[in-house]
Amino acid sequence: MTRMTQRSSDGEAIETEIDRIRSLGLDDLRTLWRTTFRSSPPQGFTKDLVARFICWHIQEQAFGGLDPETAKALDGVARGNKPPARRLKAGTVLVREYQGERHSVTVVPGGYVWRESTYASLSTIARAITSTAWNGPRFFGLRTRRDESEEHPDGHAVNPDRRPRRGDSRSFGKAQP
Repeated sequence: MTRMTQRSSDGEAIETEIDRIRSLGLDDLRTLWRTTFRSSPPQGFTKDLVARFICWHIQEQAFGGLDPETAKALDGVARGNKPPARRLKAGTVLVREYQGERHSVTVVPGGYVWRESTYASLSTIARAITSTAWNGPRFFGLRTRRDESEEHPDGHAVNPDRRPRRGDSRSFGKAQP
């Protein structure tokens, strides 16, 4: 069995090696794991997972690993932290159908283009489409109601199932009996 021992940026050779690894049986994959990582693979790892880890390692050696910011974000998610806010790149197109009409919004530096006009916020566009106040990111599917209800703007956790009490600062409508 041959191994890729050199760091290589030759994409074709890496692709060939990955194809070879995917064709190996579990015993051969475990042997390759021991050679690559100098330890035994975890007992619960399936053939697919062992192969994926080895292939990731090969690609990491050839092309580099995760940048520190991404590694930190993934570590936080693994620890149960809320994922970082999404940042939309210029050129991203958001599509929403509302009352049978399809609306496309393109992200541009400094705003959003809808119907050949540039707007500073998605909420302004959502309001123009619906004629009612909407949270723009939620209207375009970038945020769920659960995301918004998990934490109140004052920083306190909010239980979305709890009914507001009379005088409750989170009761924005009529007083509750």
